[in-house]
Amino acid sequence: MADERRAGTADVPGPDPRPSRRARLTSAGRRLAARVPAPWGFVLAVFVGSKVVLSLVGVLVLTAWDGVPGAPPADEAMMRVEQDRISSHRWVSLWFAWDSFLYDHLARLPLDRPWKDFGFPLLYPFLARPLAPLLGGHTAWALLLVANVALLFQLWFAYRLGARLLGHEDPGDGRRAVRYLLLLPTAFLFQAALTESLFVCLALAAFWYAEQRRWLVVGIVGYFLAMSRSVGFVVVIPLALVLLRQHGWRLNPRSLPRYVREGWPLLLVPAGWLTFMAFCRWQSGDWFAYQHAQEKGWGIKVQNPLGVAGSALVGDNSANALRVWIAVAMLAVAAVGLRRRADWPYLVYTVIVVLVPLSMGPPVYKSLLRYLLAAFPVALVLARWARRPGLDGWLTAGLALLQGALFAVWLTYWTHLII
Repeated sequence: MADERRAGTADVPGPDPRPSRRARLTSAGRRLAARVPAPWGFVLAVFVGSKVVLSLVGVLVLTAWDGVPGAPPADEAMMRVEQDRISSHRWVSLWFAWDSFLYDHLARLPLDRPWKDFGFPLLYPFLARPLAPLLGGHTAWALLLVANVALLFQLWFAYRLGARLLGHEDPGDGRRAVRYLLLLPTAFLFQAALTESLFVCLALAAFWYAEQRRWLVVGIVGYFLAMSRSVGFVVVIPLALVLLRQHGWRLNPRSLPRYVREGWPLLLVPAGWLTFMAFCRWQSGDWFAYQHAQEKGWGIKVQNPLGVAGSALVGDNSANALRVWIAVAMLAVAAVGLRRRADWPYLVYTVIVVLVPLSMGPPVYKSLLRYLLAAFPVALVLARWARRPGLDGWLTAGLALLQGALFAVWLTYWTHLII
C-alpha cells in the first residue's frame, strides 16, 4: 500500500517552475517601460490613446453623417474632394481642412521662381519639404507627420513645465497639465495638418528653457516660433518678463548690464519674423507681401481688438458671439488663475495670443476657436484648480463634452465655425 501511494504521488504533476508566456510578456513589458525615461512613457501613452480615440470617433461620426440628406453642405463639398485626393482612408483625410491645403501648396512651390503666395508664415510648410521625398513625395502626409511629431514634443514640454510651475516637479501636476491641454475646447486640432501643435510646442519649449535660464536656447527656439505664426515674435515680451522675474523685478541702471548679458538672445525672436519678411522681399520685391496678401485675400486689417470682440457680442451672429464668449472665458480663467506676481509672464502671454488675433478684425471670427489653442497657460490654471477634491472630474467631463461637440461640428464639415 505504501508503495502504491508513493507511486500515485509520483504520478501527480507538480507546478511548472517555468513562468507562463503571459508572465514572461508582462515582465518584458515592465522592463521595457522601466527603460523609457520619464515622462516619455506617460506622454507616449497619452499621445497614442488620444490618437486612437479621436480617429475612431471621427470615422464613426463621418460614417453616420453619410446618411444625412444634404451632407456635406454645399460650401464644404470641395473640401471633401480635396480630402479624398489626399487619402481614401478617412482616419487620415479627416485631419485636413481648408488651410491644410494651402500649406500643402506652399510646401510644393519651387524656390527658383518668384512667388505670389504669402498668406502664411513658412516654417510649417518648409519643415515638410525635406520629409516629403521620404514619404513618396506626399507633402500632405509630411505636413501631418510634422504636426504630430510637434504634438508629441508639445506634450513633453507641457508635462515638464506644468510640473515645475504647479508643483515643484510634481509628476501629478505634470500629468494634469498634459490632460487639460488636450481638453481645451478645440484641442483635437493639435492632431490636424495645421500649425497649432507646432506653435504651441515651440511656445512651451521657449518658456521651459526660460525657466531653466538657458537663454541662448530660448532665443533659438523663439526664432523659429516667430517664423511659425505672426503672433510669435510678440512672445518676446512675456519671455522678457520671465527674465525680469528671475532677478526680482529689478529694473535700474545697475541691473541693465546683467539683463543684456543674459537676455541678448531674446533679440533672435523678432529676428525670426524679419527673416520671413526678407524672404518676402527676395521672392516678391515686397517686404510686406504677407500683410498685403492678408488684406487682399481675407480683408484683414489691424483694428482695436476690444472693439472687434464687442461687435460680435452685441451683433446678430450667434456663432460669432459664441466664439468671442469662449475667448472671454479663457481670459477670465487666466486673469483669476495667473494673478500671482510669479505668473504674470504667462498672463501677459495669454492676453497677447487672444487679443492679437482679434486685432485682425471681423474675418478672424471664423478661425478664433483655432487661434485660442495657443493659450496654453489656461490649461495650467485648470490643472492647478483640479487639485481640489471632486473638481477634477467635473472639469474633465465638462471640457470633454464641449470638445466632443466641437469635434462633431468639425467632422460634419461645418468647419467654418472653427477654422
